[in-house]
Amino acid sequence: MGSVEFNLLTGQLQVKSAGLEIGRREIVRVVEKLGHKVEADQKYKQVRLHVEGMDCEDETTLIEKKMKSLKGLESFRVDLMTQNLRVRYDPGMLSVQEIIKSIAETGMKARLEKEKVAAKAWWKEMRILTLIGCGVFAGVGFVLEQLGIETYAVGFYAVAIVSGGYYPARMGLAALRTFTLNIRTLMVAGAAGAVILGLWEEAAILVFIYSLGDVLEAFAVDRARGALRALMDLMPKEAIVRRNGEELTLPVEEVRIGEIIIIKPGERMPLDGRVDSGSSAVDEAPITGEPIPVVKEKGAEVFAGTVNQRGMLEVEVSKLSQDTTLARVIHSVEEAQAKKSSFQRFGEVFGKIYTPAMFALALGVMMIPVWFLGGSWSQWFYRSLVVLVVSCSCGIALSIPVAVVAAIGNAARNGILFKGGIYLEQAATIKAIAFDKTGTLTIGRPQVTDVIPLGNYSRDEILALAASLESRSEHPLGEAIVRKAREDDIAFVPAEGFEALIGRGAKGRVGGEFFYIGGSRLFLERNMTLNSIQLRLSDLESQGKSTMLLSDRQYLIGVIAVGDQLRFEASEAIKQLKQIGIRQAAMLTGDNEGTAKAVAEEAGVDIYFARLLPEDKVQKVQDLRKIYGGIAMVGDGINDAPAMAVADLGIAMGAAGTDVALETADIALMSDDLAKLPVVFNLSRRTVRNIRQNIAISLAIIAFLVPAALVGWIGMVPGLLINEAGGLAVIANGLRLLKR
Repeated sequence: MGSVEFNLLTGQLQVKSAGLEIGRREIVRVVEKLGHKVEADQKYKQVRLHVEGMDCEDETTLIEKKMKSLKGLESFRVDLMTQNLRVRYDPGMLSVQEIIKSIAETGMKARLEKEKVAAKAWWKEMRILTLIGCGVFAGVGFVLEQLGIETYAVGFYAVAIVSGGYYPARMGLAALRTFTLNIRTLMVAGAAGAVILGLWEEAAILVFIYSLGDVLEAFAVDRARGALRALMDLMPKEAIVRRNGEELTLPVEEVRIGEIIIIKPGERMPLDGRVDSGSSAVDEAPITGEPIPVVKEKGAEVFAGTVNQRGMLEVEVSKLSQDTTLARVIHSVEEAQAKKSSFQRFGEVFGKIYTPAMFALALGVMMIPVWFLGGSWSQWFYRSLVVLVVSCSCGIALSIPVAVVAAIGNAARNGILFKGGIYLEQAATIKAIAFDKTGTLTIGRPQVTDVIPLGNYSRDEILALAASLESRSEHPLGEAIVRKAREDDIAFVPAEGFEALIGRGAKGRVGGEFFYIGGSRLFLERNMTLNSIQLRLSDLESQGKSTMLLSDRQYLIGVIAVGDQLRFEASEAIKQLKQIGIRQAAMLTGDNEGTAKAVAEEAGVDIYFARLLPEDKVQKVQDLRKIYGGIAMVGDGINDAPAMAVADLGIAMGAAGTDVALETADIALMSDDLAKLPVVFNLSRRTVRNIRQNIAISLAIIAFLVPAALVGWIGMVPGLLINEAGGLAVIANGLRLLKR
């Protein structure tokens, strides 16, 4: 860091970095840990708005054009499926009120996301009331027309058109002011044209059917949004905090790291932390998707959003509200909309081309036959209106994002986190999958099984020396040695001058003498002969055990064997993966040949590679891709990050509470459960299949209706009915992905 200046009078902290990049958030966290509140000065402010009425890609396009016209807006992002607008603006040139006002000009309504508005009953919604009014007036007009009272019938039809068409017309005209043609503009043009031709009945029915379809589509999209809202509703807004000897109920945003919060039976955890006192069973299904409650005692980690089932718990807060595992999951699910699949991009491009093309086609139908073929103006004008009307549907534009959000929401509910629609699509193309061994195929908590002294050292001395070295290491095998020494009450002191030898082992000084610990490679590189113990090593490795050798500067002094247990669901998960189309399952490990072979045979993988360094794993992933095409790498998100990065799909195991795994993986399995893997690939294939069905159905409807309208085989009302029914059908098809 360069320099830090604090002005006591103004309360301002100025930080200048030199060489090292330091983020504002990191600085704020450090100061807040000291018990102070920080507000960072910056030119731009950020705000998040909720936009009511944004239910189709056309509305997002309209908002985008409005935002681009505002001066002082630095950046923005519109999210259709969460109905959110995130803006970054210069408060010296623009205000939130001006942004909200500009959105109101589009016919939609915006509010700050934190300003919660009570949900209205459906019969109080203005769009529903105007729709009902439109239907009633159109119905009365139809009855009067059948009774021969046509003058009054026209009046009722006119009222029906005005009441039902108010909201669509408002948004359609707002689009025209920004030189945008959208679905609502098509509807308005169709209704206006029918009125010009004196077809009041058809105009009223057109407006009613369109408005009804619009409301039903909004309802269907809201079902998909419900999966995201369910995640957000898991986050408690308040926490009981013990502060200065008192128990206070505070907003979670005001709770600081290190404070003690109290969670009563039946309550949700408001923040991440570790149990300070108490014991209880906690339902972690909202995070991990696992239905069986987990017993939590002193020192155990708990996550925000999980449910305390029985006893009272006191928890020491370890993360601020915006950094909890649940908050990061919610953020990742929301951000997933920005990483769009090729299907989503196709839907957006299609919508931008489709609507102007339909206007151009309708204009051509209206003018060309009259000018060049001498046709009847009223006949071809009506036919052009039919072309406009049959193309009035958000079906293809909405069905794709609805399917993606439904799938992502379903996955999140089951403890599977897709970081974007692009990865949901990518998973369907995977033909091979590579697994890390330790912590992925195996439980990752190895146990010391054999301690073999060589020379003049005793068993306990070997274990003590090894524990001294490994107490400085974070390797799972080293942790097993330290754990075993403590279980056997063997005293040891941490080694001095410790140095990790990546992929080989470690060295350090114990009692003034240097010792080395690691695999065979380390000692072969040091030109030490292993001939005398090779048979013993081979025997241990054939049993699926990992062997670690211990030496001083000159001689081998001991062998320690460590065994890990295969996850009980591993072999069944791999079997299911092959059944759904995964052609090759490989295991990549830094462990020895014997251990790798034993675990590979028990797990049922097709091929294994042993004694791999991190860079070797990267190369093996690249080699497998050349043979099989798309490949996924499954690991813990930390040691396997390089291999996961070069794979077509990186999948992290046990990501709950693991920031690195949540950041590095394309897909994160929140629990340590390999049985979730087949669910990932099944859901991906279902989603891709669903989207292809939706696109095919939508294009087939268009391919039928537009030519039928051109040749006069179909009228305005039947065409609209078929179109709206088709649009609702594909959206409903996408909603099927909400079910497991």
